Amino acid sequence: MRLSGEAEHPQLPGRRQPPSPRTRRPRLFYLQKDPLVSIHPLAAVSPYAVLGTGVKIGPFSVVEAGVEIGDNTTLASRVVIRTGTSLGRDNIVCEGAVLGGMPQHLHMPEFPGRVVIGDSNVIRENTTVHRAMESEKVTRIGNGCLLMVGAHVAHDCKLGNNVILTNNSLLGGHVTVDDRAYISGGVAVHQFCRIGRLAMVGGLARVTRDVPPYVMIDGGTTMVVGLNRVGLRRAGYSSQEVIDLKAAYRVVYRSGLAWEEMLDTLQMQFTSGPAADFLTFFVGGNSRGFVQERRTPPGATVRIVRNEQESSDSTTMYVEAEKKAG
Repeated sequence: MRLSGEAEHPQLPGRRQPPSPRTRRPRLFYLQKDPLVSIHPLAAVSPYAVLGTGVKIGPFSVVEAGVEIGDNTTLASRVVIRTGTSLGRDNIVCEGAVLGGMPQHLHMPEFPGRVVIGDSNVIRENTTVHRAMESEKVTRIGNGCLLMVGAHVAHDCKLGNNVILTNNSLLGGHVTVDDRAYISGGVAVHQFCRIGRLAMVGGLARVTRDVPPYVMIDGGTTMVVGLNRVGLRRAGYSSQEVIDLKAAYRVVYRSGLAWEEMLDTLQMQFTSGPAADFLTFFVGGNSRGFVQERRTPPGATVRIVRNEQESSDSTTMYVEAEKKAG
């Protein structure tokens, strides 16, 4: 249909207006000295920060003096990187994260330590990582870690490689988390505790003692409920290694040996391989002790249900079979 000269569209009456002259749009990013570094004009980056090649910094982010950011690291909007923080290469830091904040302590240090973060980590929204209490100390995060939304890493913590902190998990001061450990959502870890290699801590657990390597912690009771078999399989451990870990687990939690006897047995029977990590972890312990295995509470009665069709002669047998656990 051909339109009249007075209307551009049948539903939009009015005279045709001449096209407005094209205006130049403002540039979204200003030119850097290094053209491979992209800093949004609304970001505040100190001229005394050291940025690697390929770094991208989003709007409203703050990078203070003395910060070091490795190659190809991306900061989304509203990220704050405080003085004394070093980031490796290929990291992704999402919205609202604060890295290098002052320790949460009644006695605020005048000269706090540093935060050192490795390579290829993903730090999700609103995560906080705090500096060490003393100038010569470091809060350290390894390589390939995933810190999910709202995770908190307090002062003087040490995280290994490929550690996962799920949403709203909290690490108190001086906590050590070994490689490939998995901390589920809402877990609170008391200060000075240790989480062993490939341990898995269930959601909402309250960890007040050291968690041995390769075990799984129930979130409701915060007690050991066996080996982290799924994690072992995904990590590529062989069948023989898993068999040795099961044997070492039985020595620790099922043998009933005294503490020194248990350590001697581990030292004699498991000299190499992953099973040897139990002895290394226990010998390097502290005064907090270790998480115990979940068992039936002492005094609980285990009852055997008798079928009504069975003869009355077996009644005595079933009654005698009832026993108290523990």
